[in-house]
Amino acid sequence: MQSTTITEERDLVLSEMAETLIGSEIIKLAAEVKLLIDKGEKIHNLTIGDFDPAVFPIPEELESEIIEAYKAGHTNYPAANGIGELRKAVSKFLTSNEGLEYHADQILIAAGSRPLIYATYRTILDRGDKVIFPVPSWNNNHYCHLTDAEQIIVETKPENNFMPSAQDLAPFVKDATMIALCSPLNPTGTTFTREGLAEICDLILEENNRRSPGEKPLYLMYDQIYWALTYGNTHHANPIILRPEMRNYTICIDGISKSFAATGVRVGWAFGPDRIINKMKAILSHVGAWSPKAEQVATAKFLEETEAVNTYLVSIREQLSERLSTIYNGIQQLKKEGFNVDSIAPQAAIYLTVKFSLHNYKTAEGKILNTTEDITKYLLQEAKLAIVPFYAFGASKESPWYRLSVGTVAMKEIDSLFHDLRVALSKLSKD
Repeated sequence: MQSTTITEERDLVLSEMAETLIGSEIIKLAAEVKLLIDKGEKIHNLTIGDFDPAVFPIPEELESEIIEAYKAGHTNYPAANGIGELRKAVSKFLTSNEGLEYHADQILIAAGSRPLIYATYRTILDRGDKVIFPVPSWNNNHYCHLTDAEQIIVETKPENNFMPSAQDLAPFVKDATMIALCSPLNPTGTTFTREGLAEICDLILEENNRRSPGEKPLYLMYDQIYWALTYGNTHHANPIILRPEMRNYTICIDGISKSFAATGVRVGWAFGPDRIINKMKAILSHVGAWSPKAEQVATAKFLEETEAVNTYLVSIREQLSERLSTIYNGIQQLKKEGFNVDSIAPQAAIYLTVKFSLHNYKTAEGKILNTTEDITKYLLQEAKLAIVPFYAFGASKESPWYRLSVGTVAMKEIDSLFHDLRVALSKLSKD
């Protein structure tokens, strides 16, 4: 009998893209959290950008429509760009809620925002094309890697709520093909002002007026998946509303994942110029990244229920705002007590930006917290607090800032969270 040789997995040669793809820092932290939970420890897990369905269930009307859609047999392939009923419903939703006029054929449905972002990158960018994006921000570095695009990273500042300004972006636009922006921003929960976004739009329009006919324009990908979740005096700004001329250059990413706590339902949409949307449709038709048909049928019907939609949005905003404000006030109280912490007042989304300036502090055991990674581990082990450092979103490795997510937080748990945090901070000393 002829013997066979089993190749060791380490000897398998893969693509350069796969071999050099960077793992998620969030997933790495999640593994540490899970290990502690598996040991029976109670962890205040504020890492995940998701919702606990027990705390934030999807709208009852949407749930009922999903069940009915499956009972009605909507289990076959949907249209490649999304069923017509849903695209029409999204078109009406955009007009009534944002004042945006896009017809159904300018809207593309997919399984959440991720495939739509990938398709935007793949449609617009050739190998080596430059993409400008701010940090901290979510996953733009990975999408550049997946599409062989070149990154132009702009590190933002807390003085501007970690939102990029036109002045920040201006030195790089001449050589760029796309600017990738998100507002409200993941991970910070902060937003563009109308004035700030208008200045960026003017920068893009000026650059495109400079470019010669036939030259690839400078495009804007605008991720507004959290747009409906704004609080207080904060109002969402859209580039096409501010500057109608941006319509030719802007692809917007949106969906029900965040506004309706429906991250697992997987219904997202993009809207933009016909030619770009059609090419994105072609790409995703080969990938097969369709939103499930039953969920599309259900979402189309739900979006038509204006009273149910508005009632849910009011409720979820109130609940999220209460959690964000309570934790923000708790951090500010710790700051008043002399602990070296801080936070930015909540504006939007499900995130709070918090700061733990604990570098070079000494633990009760005499260990020095030299790095942000040391601080993150200390907070997890001693305060049982799991939050995500901004370096997981591309910021400096030593940034003292963190993302705190409230989508899984019950109000009754917050007092316990601050008790544990105060005890842990009290154990630290500064040499």
